[in-house]
Amino acid sequence: MAEGMMKKFYGHRAYVQSAGVRNDMEIDGFAIAACQEIGVELSRHRTRSFDEMRAWGDDLGQFDLVVALTPASQRQALEMTRSYHLDVEYWPIMDPAGLGEGREARLAHYRQVRDHIRQRMLTRFGPPTEPQD
Repeated sequence: MAEGMMKKFYGHRAYVQSAGVRNDMEIDGFAIAACQEIGVELSRHRTRSFDEMRAWGDDLGQFDLVVALTPASQRQALEMTRSYHLDVEYWPIMDPAGLGEGREARLAHYRQVRDHIRQRMLTRFGPPTEPQD
């Protein structure tokens, strides 16, 4: 969700790459639905791991900032970037997977997470620089 929102709100202002401790081949359908409500398309998005990023030639030293959304990704980001001059920020974001009974309750948790990420972005990076639909 964070990568899709960042690209939608800030366009080419920053190079954004989503990565985590592990890669999940498919994005969660609830994340797709929650982001679609605000005009962020995730259906073709695929998450990747830090290891996969390195294997594909992404040099973490070229980034200015890593935003970690889980304690595990923060630990790995700090470990992998300790010899680089870049900032690692931790945004404690709840993982909505498996929360809630029934579709509407689950979707409500994903909306809450989406809105939390959006607020953190607006606080950190300012108003969107790209026109919003």
